[in-house]
Amino acid sequence: MRIVIIGAGFAGMYAALSAARLRDIKGVSPEELEIALVAPEPTLVIRPRLYEPKPETLTAPLLDVLKAVDVVYIKGSAEAIDTTSRTVQVATANNKRQSLSYDRLVVATGSRLFRPNIPGLAEHGFSVDNLDDAIALDKHLHSLADRPASNGRDTIVVAGGGFTGIEAATEMPARLRAILGKDARPRVIIVERNSAIAPDMGEGPRPIIEEALRKLGVETRLGAGVASLDASGITLSDGERIETETVIWAAGIRAAPLTTQIPAERDNFGRLLVDRDLRVPSVPGVFATGDAARAASDDVGNYALMSCQHATRMGAFAGNNAAAELLRMAPRPYHQKAYVTCLDLGEAGALFTRGWNRKVEMVGDVAKKTKQEINTVWIYPPKPERAAALASADPEHVTEV
Repeated sequence: MRIVIIGAGFAGMYAALSAARLRDIKGVSPEELEIALVAPEPTLVIRPRLYEPKPETLTAPLLDVLKAVDVVYIKGSAEAIDTTSRTVQVATANNKRQSLSYDRLVVATGSRLFRPNIPGLAEHGFSVDNLDDAIALDKHLHSLADRPASNGRDTIVVAGGGFTGIEAATEMPARLRAILGKDARPRVIIVERNSAIAPDMGEGPRPIIEEALRKLGVETRLGAGVASLDASGITLSDGERIETETVIWAAGIRAAPLTTQIPAERDNFGRLLVDRDLRVPSVPGVFATGDAARAASDDVGNYALMSCQHATRMGAFAGNNAAAELLRMAPRPYHQKAYVTCLDLGEAGALFTRGWNRKVEMVGDVAKKTKQEINTVWIYPPKPERAAALASADPEHVTEV
């Protein structure tokens, strides 16, 4: 028997660990039930931190953790899924192809930044969506020091006033001063189509966010979108022209394209619709998790968000349930009633909320300490020790907040 997991992000990592945990509990050998994880690199990219400086350091190795729990790592990119023959076609090194059969498949392919067909965006836009993009942005920011001072050089526009856009924007004043000198006067502008900043955060946190932006000198342009970009600036939908050499696109994400190869229903974000056990109901043997799945997280109408917090726990349930089916054990329905947000606000601290109504619990330096602990400890892989790694993947205790 074989479980194939596609993706080494937060959901894929915990799916592998959780499946291995249940296999261990049942006393089944790795030869009887193989767990294989397919990814281009055996590395967890700490994606929630990619707005920070030195993004090349924001990864964590997974190979030793996977070896510790007898998970097979397959280096390559999954290119095609045939749910009829239950095979995955993997592109490996030197343009070779490998056909991998599965008894259960866990789709944990994550998400990608949504880049609309806006003139100049592909050529002139930056992002913090993935490691390569974040590194490219960091190199670009450092290159600004070699250019003459100008409004365009010293201005950064962040397109998107949601969670990612706010974290990127509030980090930029300090990052630019570190590059251009402490006397630099960087200008940072957030462009948001909605009439309010942080449209999904609600009324409670918004005044705190707005005050942080004022404190940092971050400007906003609300009710306007991006019409076009070029090498020297950006034009908004209301006709305003802003001189800038740095535009960071942070306006929405979609499930990775591989989900389209599963013949099943998807939502507007491209996520596969799954049941409470994270199965894709219309396709036998297939589970989806993390940003690839739209899953109910409770019984009162809340659904998992495309976030690290939800992906880790969803991954643990998906891996557990894929193994449970093969081992003739009862599945565990996914549930995640607790929900928190911790929004980094740069030198203005952070904001911590609890619950789907986002009740504010901590602000400023106190929240910042929690954010730093989340970013540097909580979201990293467990130690590559068998007992610790397996224990970390109990679905009922992953991402308890």
